[in-house]
Amino acid sequence: MRILIVGGSGFLGSELVRQAAAEGHAVAATWRTRPGTAAGADWLPLDVRDRTAVLDLIGAFGPDVVVNTASGGNMASGGNMASGGNTASGGSDWVTTAVGAAHVAVASAAHGARLVHVSSDAVFSGEAVTYAEDRVPDPVTPYGAAKAAGEAAVQAITPTAVIARTSLIIGDGGSGHERLVHGLASGGVKGMLFTDDVRCPVHVRDLAAALLELASSDRAGVQHAAGADAVSRYELGCLVARRNGIDPARLPYGRRADTGLRGPLDVRLDCGLTQRHLTTRLRGAREFLAQPRIST
Repeated sequence: MRILIVGGSGFLGSELVRQAAAEGHAVAATWRTRPGTAAGADWLPLDVRDRTAVLDLIGAFGPDVVVNTASGGNMASGGNMASGGNTASGGSDWVTTAVGAAHVAVASAAHGARLVHVSSDAVFSGEAVTYAEDRVPDPVTPYGAAKAAGEAAVQAITPTAVIARTSLIIGDGGSGHERLVHGLASGGVKGMLFTDDVRCPVHVRDLAAALLELASSDRAGVQHAAGADAVSRYELGCLVARRNGIDPARLPYGRRADTGLRGPLDVRLDCGLTQRHLTTRLRGAREFLAQPRIST
């Protein structure tokens, strides 16, 4: 299978490249600011905001499947765990996240490629707490609105596409969330981990495997691919710290509700329907962070 990974130089994209190449697929991956380092792919520059460039690149490579991981904000959930620098409050790149998604969908449809579009739990307000695949987005941040608009464009342009909503993406040391824990523990980053901000973190290996499985399936529409555990950002930070040999007592914490920062508090993706159609098991953070880090 010929697979094009849009945004392949990012954290999730790099893992998708690694797994797809290991499975023997012909892989191309795009980058905007710098090429990725994962082996096994042809690295191609692309700005998804350029409609013609997207059409030309997809036409030239001729993929069977396009996996779009490109995002103008924090794809993992529209904001970080610290009390400052929250991209959910206004750092969203609408053109990349919403319009770029439409460009990729148009080009994929024009060249007969199956599309897997990666979205986010940021499309929800948190008012309902638990969200199944059929819930209508009700975003409360610019990033969430851009992700919801991207979903709507993909659904309208290519109804057979998969829209895979996920949550905080964790790895074996390489994610932004893990780096943040180290920064907060060392004092190099100012902020706190919120005890009332709850998500369903997923391991990047599980997520990438699920996306590739969905790509080769006949599934269509919205699928939820997040972890099995709902944990606060503070609990997640403590789990990361313990795994990495850091004293969790060094992590500052507080309530997001007390900060005035915009954004949903408790958002839990119900992945039951999607999980029943996957052989990949989407582990919870309490499980995958109890294991020693795996060097890659």
